Amino acid sequence: MAWNEPGGNGKDPWGHRNKEQGPPDLDDIVQSVQDKIGGLFGGGGGGSKNGGEDGNSEGISWTGIGFIAVIILIIWSLFGFYTIQPAEFGVVTQFGRYKETTEQGLNWHLPYPIEQLQKVNVEEVRALTHRALMLTEDENIVVIELVVQYQVKNAENYLFKVLDPDNTLHQATESALREIVGTSKMDAVLTNERARVAAETKVLIQDIVDRYKTGLIVSSVNMQNAQPPEAVQAAFADVIKAREDEVRSKNKAEGYANEVAEKAKGVANQLLEEAQGYKAQVTARSVGETKRFLSILKEYEKAPAITRQRLYIESLESVLSNTSKVMVDIKSGNNLMLLPLDRLLGNTSNQSTPGLSQPSLTQPGVRNDDPRSRGGR
Repeated sequence: MAWNEPGGNGKDPWGHRNKEQGPPDLDDIVQSVQDKIGGLFGGGGGGSKNGGEDGNSEGISWTGIGFIAVIILIIWSLFGFYTIQPAEFGVVTQFGRYKETTEQGLNWHLPYPIEQLQKVNVEEVRALTHRALMLTEDENIVVIELVVQYQVKNAENYLFKVLDPDNTLHQATESALREIVGTSKMDAVLTNERARVAAETKVLIQDIVDRYKTGLIVSSVNMQNAQPPEAVQAAFADVIKAREDEVRSKNKAEGYANEVAEKAKGVANQLLEEAQGYKAQVTARSVGETKRFLSILKEYEKAPAITRQRLYIESLESVLSNTSKVMVDIKSGNNLMLLPLDRLLGNTSNQSTPGLSQPSLTQPGVRNDDPRSRGGR
């Protein structure tokens, strides 16, 4: 049955009898809660209303408090583990002051609020675009657009040495560019010295950010655009086009000159090789003729008449072999011959004609079977 109905043993959930009417006492509720908490630490749960405070104080267990404190400390220390990626550095501060820089891997530090961690990506390539009006050395105005690529070199300096390193880099870029452009001619900046301006600007920017200890390193500086103000852009475009035409014509002329020079060198080398070959041929022929002459001289000294006859016959053979004339010995007794004049006149080779006997080259009084006619000794 319900607690407030008759026959409920005179009790209600607040521990009052039926004779007590009205709401429960608030002090009794607080006292009951305190007794239960004291029981958790090993203390007794009794005590009068007046002596409850003293009873709870005596019932608290310092061992339980220490155990709970250790658990809380362990859980708190687990929040100190962190992982640094390969492209990052971890910067640890203790009460806001720099303590150390950690590298990749699993690390640990005292959790907040004692120490704090900041991760800095040192491999990320960042870009800064700068566009401004610049005054050149010859007092002309040019519009220059520059792109600066940079990375974090020193995480500690990047976080603590300068309030805003990226803004410092922006200001250093403008200052360095003004200095370099201010010492250059306008035509050079717009045409053939863009690379020089970019390279010198990069060196000067790096020098400035190093002096301020920003922890940044400039990897590249590229000049995206350089042009005069809009009012004179058309005129400068014509000038630039004329210069480009000049350069193109020079390159074409140099290419043609190189081609002609190479051909001339080839012809010269060919003529030199032919001359050397002709020289070797003439030298070899001269040496051969000299040896032949010496050998004939020896034969002539031994038999002058026979050698003279042999030289005469060989000379006639050499001369008559290249002529179209036919000599016939009428003393041979064969006066009837068929001469193919058309073939004889058209044939320059030293070949025998069918039906035509070889002309006799003997002198009167000398027989063909004489050994002296064959060069015999």
